[in-house]
Amino acid sequence: MNVYDSQRIANILETLGYQETSSQTAADIIIFNTCHIREKAAEKVFSDLGRALLIKNERLAQGKETIIGVCGCVVQAEDEQIAKRAPFVDFATGPLTYHRLPEILEKVARKKHISVIDTEFPGESKFDYLPENHAQGGCSYLAIQEGCNNFCTYCVVPYTRGVEYSRPINEVLSEAKRLISTGSLELNLLGQNVNSYHGEDENGKERNLAYLLNKLAEIDGLKRLRYTTSYPADMNDDLIACHKNLPQLMPYLHLPIQSGSNSILKAMNRRHTKEDYLRVIEKLYKANPKIGMSSDFIVGFPGETDADFQETLNVVNQVKYIQAFSFKYSKRPGTPAALMSNQIEEKVKKERLDILQTLLFEYQDKFNQSCLGKTMPVLFENKGRHAGQLIGRTPYMQNVHALLDKKYLNQIINVKITEATTNSLSGEKI
Repeated sequence: MNVYDSQRIANILETLGYQETSSQTAADIIIFNTCHIREKAAEKVFSDLGRALLIKNERLAQGKETIIGVCGCVVQAEDEQIAKRAPFVDFATGPLTYHRLPEILEKVARKKHISVIDTEFPGESKFDYLPENHAQGGCSYLAIQEGCNNFCTYCVVPYTRGVEYSRPINEVLSEAKRLISTGSLELNLLGQNVNSYHGEDENGKERNLAYLLNKLAEIDGLKRLRYTTSYPADMNDDLIACHKNLPQLMPYLHLPIQSGSNSILKAMNRRHTKEDYLRVIEKLYKANPKIGMSSDFIVGFPGETDADFQETLNVVNQVKYIQAFSFKYSKRPGTPAALMSNQIEEKVKKERLDILQTLLFEYQDKFNQSCLGKTMPVLFENKGRHAGQLIGRTPYMQNVHALLDKKYLNQIINVKITEATTNSLSGEKI
């Protein structure tokens, strides 16, 4: 979602006559789009802003003005801190209000060195005011849902992105067709809780994600479909059936469990148990035996015991994830978990994370090794670090490096896998 928002911010600036530059020292405007999910990411914003101030001062000495802006969830959660710790910031706006950038920049120009901060939750949907976007490569992100109603005790999303909002069916289909017609082969549907999607159709009837996926699959030229991030309790049978019936839907699903312990899941205010989650996994494997699963894990949540942590390891051994994201619990201001008295020592959190990641990487490496010698369709999206090298992704979201002419960028090419490591594959065109 952060990548999508950054692309849309760039779209807005382009309509105002700005062009993207690869160097901050050449930029008339520098915008940081921020994430507040983890403390480390939030703190990094302020160190980056300090470096931007040095550039601003250097350019000012050359007679050049520089506007520094901050967008995203850190603004929504810590607008007072931005004003206090980085008073040189010209404007700050939350993730639901960046569509107001044109008027914000007008205010900045009028006020001269007085920060403009916009963190009011708008009455309108930002999607109604964003300029039309077009494909920027073979794969495009498409936001269909935003916000969350779950209020997990560790999470800031409901406070920074608000309650759930689903875009209307026709609006999503229109944007999808535009992205496909301008070069995208793959669409990745986005939402903080994407499988709770309930957009209205042209008759005002609410439709679920399964309905939307089926409508999208009818678009000529669409080769691949994905959606993220999903919530286990919202994986209904209609959606699971899509993984059996829609060839465009990739055999890979990111479905976060966070913990394998029911007592910790309850403390997290998750609306599922370990057993609920495993039943969903069983149904998915039955619908598509070739599906590969990914997940998120938080270790060291307040009150987590050694036995609780072992339950998480047990789930990993049962599901055998082909990829996963794992983190130490991070206190987020304003969340209930940050006020819990039974916080876990940093040393213990680190030890548990090391154990978990070692196990996760074993399964990831085992899956990658199983791909050796196989021919896989790869969508090549970027140039590699080496001359003549392209980088793409398999249906399972694995990175693949291959020596290929740049004419194959943004195309799906059959590749025989010749090398495999824990983090990537290498191959050659068939």
